[in-house]
Amino acid sequence: MTVEEQPQRVIRRRPKNRRAQIAATSAAAFGSLGYHGVSMEDIAARLGISSAALYRHYPSKYSLFREELLRLAAITAESATPPDETEGLSPRERLDRVLDRMIAETIANRSTVTLVRWERRYLDEADRQTLEDQFTAALTTLRALIGDVRPELDGHDRAVRAVSILSVISSIGDHHATLPAKSLTAQLHSACAAILAVDLPPEGAAALPPRAAEIPQSFKHELLLKKAVELFHDRGYPNVSVEDIASAADLSAASAVYRYYRSKGDLLAAAFRRAADRVSGAIGPAVASSSSPAEALSKLIDLYVAGSFAERELTFVYYAEFGHVSAEERTMLRNVQRLIVAEWVRLLVAVRPELSEGEARILVQAGFGLVVDLGREFGGHPSICPQPRVIRLMEATLFGAPPSE
Repeated sequence: MTVEEQPQRVIRRRPKNRRAQIAATSAAAFGSLGYHGVSMEDIAARLGISSAALYRHYPSKYSLFREELLRLAAITAESATPPDETEGLSPRERLDRVLDRMIAETIANRSTVTLVRWERRYLDEADRQTLEDQFTAALTTLRALIGDVRPELDGHDRAVRAVSILSVISSIGDHHATLPAKSLTAQLHSACAAILAVDLPPEGAAALPPRAAEIPQSFKHELLLKKAVELFHDRGYPNVSVEDIASAADLSAASAVYRYYRSKGDLLAAAFRRAADRVSGAIGPAVASSSSPAEALSKLIDLYVAGSFAERELTFVYYAEFGHVSAEERTMLRNVQRLIVAEWVRLLVAVRPELSEGEARILVQAGFGLVVDLGREFGGHPSICPQPRVIRLMEATLFGAPPSE
């Protein structure tokens, strides 16, 4: 073989931006499958490299997860800070600039926003504190900007609105409804403006409804479901075993659980069906007993908030653990979710005909997420954000600011 005929050796050079490629690819994987649904081998396969090559850049899956969450937290804190060029603008103009900035960053990072919303509990204590500090900084800045626009509001009122605004903006991470960026920005901004403008009932406006009576130990079917949901809420579904559930329900052994449920996954599916049935079951009676779409939607808002207050852990688990439901159950639940959202959208468009179905869908999803986020933030301080306040904020998100505002 002559020199000319010899095959030339192909020299493969490692891309200079390999680390950034790995971070972006892993973030996309986590965003679609969740932290526990992704392995280092999965990430390596997506990149077309070996696991060994991946470990040269990152020592673990956790390090990739941590990097993405802390990046998002830093972006949130930075985007909530008014830029220097807003000095000299009116308080409302400065807040509007910040809202548009926060919305733009959230849209740009939509595929992984859900990680911060529902999976940050999987960070270790030090990293979780770092993330919480960043979000606290963002909320502190928002509270100050809200106070500049509405100085008559007290500190708790400003805090509730700041959490609500951040919730509405980040709610787009919970679903895949699409709109052109300009229209999406407009809808999110208008919902934030309505939250800013609405007058809220005073703190402690209504006492919480009495909690459901404790489930008797003899009623194991319901007791197991209740204890499982509490554990899924506190630890995350992957970190709970059947043994843990049996112990919480005072059963002698894990095998006793299988008399009532086939598996841990069956318990999760039962919880999801319970949550879906609660929301879907309210629609027919609310519509049938109302004389207008506005009345029906108002009743549904009341029922949704009341149900969320009564079963706060279940409402959270419904959002946070959807990826762990079996594929068959997930298909059924998605169909139910679509029907629920479609009916709320139909009513909202009837109330606000200027909205397209796509725009109404964004607002409905924002309203659902808002209730969960307010419960998560203020559930331990019910007097700060009682049911009447949550109802009013959900109404503002869907109905918008009244014309007089």
